[in-house]
Amino acid sequence: MRKRILIWDVPTRVFHWLQALAFLGAYLTSDSGRYRDIHIAMGYIMLGLIIFRLLWGFAGTRYARFSSFLFMPAKVIEYLGSLIKRKPTHYLGHNPAGSVAVWLLLLLGLLLNVSGVFALQDYASDEVIELHEIATDMMLVVIGIHILGVFVSSKMHGENLVRAMITGTKPSDEGSGISSAYTWLGLAMVLISVVFYFIYMGS
Repeated sequence: MRKRILIWDVPTRVFHWLQALAFLGAYLTSDSGRYRDIHIAMGYIMLGLIIFRLLWGFAGTRYARFSSFLFMPAKVIEYLGSLIKRKPTHYLGHNPAGSVAVWLLLLLGLLLNVSGVFALQDYASDEVIELHEIATDMMLVVIGIHILGVFVSSKMHGENLVRAMITGTKPSDEGSGISSAYTWLGLAMVLISVVFYFIYMGS
């Protein structure tokens, strides 16, 4: 009998949605001198969230750890093949294809924010600014592919992956979930992000 088990802890879910909101806010204000401070604040929040996620990838719960979704290329190809055959292998955590999107979003997010910090400096070169813009465009492409992948995987596996990233649970008749959601840490992340935003905007 299938039952819902806890897969994603609260910090992982908070990171996912805050990162999405921060990127959206930064993107929408990127071409406006009037909202420059909002753009910068969102960028710093993104950078802080990515640094946290890199640490949480080693210290977090089972399915949040990098070791749980570190797949070799052959495994990714094998999984994509199972999708084509309409017999996808089920994973409680990130599947091999989804893991590629996670790695790319982390790496591009880091590149985007580091280049953004350097682009703010008086000595910033045109190359740094161009790199920041290229990283932004690449992020948009990967995000689009990620959203498409979530839709396809949800249909193929018969589970709502968006809901899973909101509630943290997935239906399963095999395996086991995590024992602690670390709710306090997720709430702290939200509080720190909000406080930082208002302090920065008020400075």
